[in-house]
Amino acid sequence: MSKDPVRNNDYAEETDILTLLKYFENGILKIFRFFGSIFKAFYSLIIYSIKAVVLNIKLIVAVMAFGAIAGFLLENFSPTKYESEMLVRTYFDSQHQLATNIEFYNSLLSDENYITLKEVFKMEEDSLKDLLEFEIQIGPETENERIMKYDNFLQQLDSVRAQEISFDDFLEGRDILSGNLFQIRVVSKNKNIFRRLEGGILNSFQNLYSIKKKEKRDSLIAIQKINLREAIVEIDSLQNVYINVLEEESTANKASINLGQGFPLTQEKSDTKEYQLLNKEIELRERLRELDERIISEDEYFDVISGFPEVGSEYKEWTDQYMFLFPALGFVVLCIGFLLNKLSRYVRSYEG
Repeated sequence: MSKDPVRNNDYAEETDILTLLKYFENGILKIFRFFGSIFKAFYSLIIYSIKAVVLNIKLIVAVMAFGAIAGFLLENFSPTKYESEMLVRTYFDSQHQLATNIEFYNSLLSDENYITLKEVFKMEEDSLKDLLEFEIQIGPETENERIMKYDNFLQQLDSVRAQEISFDDFLEGRDILSGNLFQIRVVSKNKNIFRRLEGGILNSFQNLYSIKKKEKRDSLIAIQKINLREAIVEIDSLQNVYINVLEEESTANKASINLGQGFPLTQEKSDTKEYQLLNKEIELRERLRELDERIISEDEYFDVISGFPEVGSEYKEWTDQYMFLFPALGFVVLCIGFLLNKLSRYVRSYEG
């Protein structure tokens, strides 16, 4: 009698395990059936699509051939477009005024306001009617230039915020006007017009904000140069004092002098102090030279790295490839028509 409960427990455990395995097996079968139904539907879609193409191959070829011929004719009879690019480097945040004026030029073209464009570019109205588009883009950058801009950006942030922004996040999130090197592109129907546009575009950089920023920069540099020159004069005076001290040391066994401003002198260190003053003077003169170079190199609101060439190059967007675009559109229209036809037949035969 004592063995019956044990046998019953073993039997119950075996039954539970078999039931669990059965559930597991059914679950796996459902998963396979699900993916199988997806594969079957995808396979059926491909077969039905191929079947529709085969049954209507003559119509498809005729429509695509007609589209290719029509696109070829339209391409040949459409006016040829030309483009040209110039590369500029901006200073004193003048790129904002440049971007505003580029947008203004495009709005004038959209409104066909050639009178205002004539005043800007000092050109005849007939030539301006050939203009199609102005565009501003970020200029070409090397990887080192991107890294330097990223480092400069991080220096403007606190340490906690700087750790949260990666190099990729910086490149993805920066604005087009965050740099100072820009590529200006112009599209026109006249390939010989671009060089004549430079004057009007180059007048687009200067505004009141940039003028004030340049004046502020010049004033700060002037103050820095005055301070540096005064420091150099003081160092020259200290050097003269040290020379006198060295002359006295040559006749004395031991000399000690304190010039103030943290320059105590002893016989053992006088030579070292004179050398330090000489290095400091060289450093200050180098900083003074850098300020002079900065004024010379950044004396304008922009620099033209490369101007418009005399003749523009032919310009074609993918939307202008009519010889390939029309056949593709014709095929898409046929597919939509085929689907609508099938849907119409299904709706008519549906009884609910």
